[in-house]
Amino acid sequence: MSIQNNQNNPDVLNCLANLSNDEIFTPTKLATQILDTLPKKIWSNPNIKFLDPCSKTGIFLREIANRLNIGLKDIIKNDKKRSEHIFLKQIYGISITELTGLISRRSIYYSKNVLGKNSICDKFPNKDGNIYYKETPHSWNKKDECKHCGAKRIGYDRSKENENYAYPFLHDENLFKNMKFDVIIGNPPYQLEDGGFGKSASPIYHKFVEQAMRLNPTYLSMIIPARWYAGGKGLDDFRKKMLNDERISEIHDFPQTSDCFPGLNIRGGICYFLWDKNHKGNPNIINYKNNKVISSKRRNLKIEDQDIFVRYNQAINILNKIEKFKEEKFYNFVSSRKPFGLPTNYTGFNKNKNQTYNIELYRFGENGYINANQAERNKELINEYKIFVSKASPGGDEYPHQVISEPLIGSPGTCCTETYILIGPFKNKTICENVVNYMKTKFFRFLMILIKNTQDVPKKVYSFIPNQNFNEKWTDEKLFKKYKITKEEIEFIDTLVRPFK
Repeated sequence: MSIQNNQNNPDVLNCLANLSNDEIFTPTKLATQILDTLPKKIWSNPNIKFLDPCSKTGIFLREIANRLNIGLKDIIKNDKKRSEHIFLKQIYGISITELTGLISRRSIYYSKNVLGKNSICDKFPNKDGNIYYKETPHSWNKKDECKHCGAKRIGYDRSKENENYAYPFLHDENLFKNMKFDVIIGNPPYQLEDGGFGKSASPIYHKFVEQAMRLNPTYLSMIIPARWYAGGKGLDDFRKKMLNDERISEIHDFPQTSDCFPGLNIRGGICYFLWDKNHKGNPNIINYKNNKVISSKRRNLKIEDQDIFVRYNQAINILNKIEKFKEEKFYNFVSSRKPFGLPTNYTGFNKNKNQTYNIELYRFGENGYINANQAERNKELINEYKIFVSKASPGGDEYPHQVISEPLIGSPGTCCTETYILIGPFKNKTICENVVNYMKTKFFRFLMILIKNTQDVPKKVYSFIPNQNFNEKWTDEKLFKKYKITKEEIEFIDTLVRPFK
């Protein structure tokens, strides 16, 4: 029986619906692209062991088996012996749930029971073959959080009848005592609900990457959300590790999720990387748009004095031009979240203005009025000129973006809830108007988009923006001339940022 897939027929794995937005199946085309980053020599090596630690459909292991079947033809000439060697000694998987284990075995061995009559290899000592799954428990600490994955006990301490998402790769401490893998590759789960407001969730994909690194393979490749570049809940340590790891030899970057996963939208886009134990130096950064490579450049992952990875190769030269001016940063005018200590859902306001409630409150929905004493911080800014701008960006992830909503001038006698962040204070209304004009330029919003990777627009997103003399009005033409931005660079900016409505 041949391992090779019939390329003339539709691939059934491309027809499966995703289990959830957190556990996304990998299309065949994407899996082959990721496998293409590995050195060709490995496909003719009968001693290399491959592991997919988060197998969902078995697509990576199936495609690996196909490549090994071709690459080992001259070494193991008998088709059946070659096939058995690959399945028994070279490819291994750990499924993320019992269901995905069944799907993976069906994809790889042609049978969910490898000892069954339809199995392509029946030499295994058990019915699961090399696709491991064992229900494992979370390990709760004193904070009622799992010490392995950070899951909250209140949401994931479930009965045996319900999936608890205690992934074996992270939770089974005895799993790898006698195993050494040369290549680890996969598409891990992306997040777990964390019990926060609404559908708040915390990332988990970085824990799969870190666990894989601890196993010290020769090559490691995973496809993960790109939020780690500049932000992401609980990702600061992971980002620092990645930015300082010279073993990362390639990063393939997709700002538009649909280039990897058609029909899905993951804020901030997607990337996959190749970690090579023997690599030292700068990685090659490959930018994609509409499934095509638009730029490829070998460069440092880090920006000087910033723990941020800038995804766009074409942006680096623009940033260097701006940094030569050594100007103060606009960042210093930007408040942190909750400028006045009032949450988005604050209800202690009055709908109408009177002698007691005379401070206008900018909030989600219709504005209201509060007493100055209700502000929990920054009371001194209430009677200053300032600017309010929404903490959430408008629209979806389609390009070009608007990036920010309409900035609003807050006159003396105003404050806001957490819906907005505050920029200022400024001396008078004219300066506020000039600042608003600056914020609406493509130049300003382009520098924001280099850091912004979620719908949220926190203070950090303003880190690259230089300060200006706000006694004068600023336009894109004036800014492009000042910083010597070329025609080609302006055209690049236009692909990311649209004119302000």
